[in-house]
Amino acid sequence: MASDLLIPGLRLVFCGYNPSLASGRSGRHYAHPGNRFWRVLFASGITERLYRPEEDERLPDLLGIGFTNLASRPTRRADELTREEIQTGAGELRDKLERYRPRAVAYTGIGVYRWFRATSKVGWGLQESPAVPGVTDVVVPSPSGLNRMSFEELVDHYRALASLLWQ
Repeated sequence: MASDLLIPGLRLVFCGYNPSLASGRSGRHYAHPGNRFWRVLFASGITERLYRPEEDERLPDLLGIGFTNLASRPTRRADELTREEIQTGAGELRDKLERYRPRAVAYTGIGVYRWFRATSKVGWGLQESPAVPGVTDVVVPSPSGLNRMSFEELVDHYRALASLLWQ
């Protein structure tokens, strides 16, 4: 299973719904071949080169980028998670953010943030009221191949993170 890659003082943490089955098998974040995450990071300027899922554990120390998920159980689709898993995961995520205090968290999917904050009033981009004081919340589209948004649209959303990352 893809375990958290968190250390204190990260610039940016990516928070997904939960690991895909491919990530669960490989132990790497955003490991499904159809997931566009790593290509989007490079195309948007967040990373200086194209990284692979096998390199995920290098990013906290190298670039100040970490990884976590709202829920830990790998599934094919996020809607397979139970209400209990989501509620438990939301509490655990809040604890992680309070403990590690990253500069910003990018929630990779509007539903991740809705589930975390238990609200329906969520839009793309910077969120007005952070879940944890001092930690900037940003909602970006899921890079999953299940998301029908074009690659160019994804890159546009993620470009906003690049400016946050290098401030």
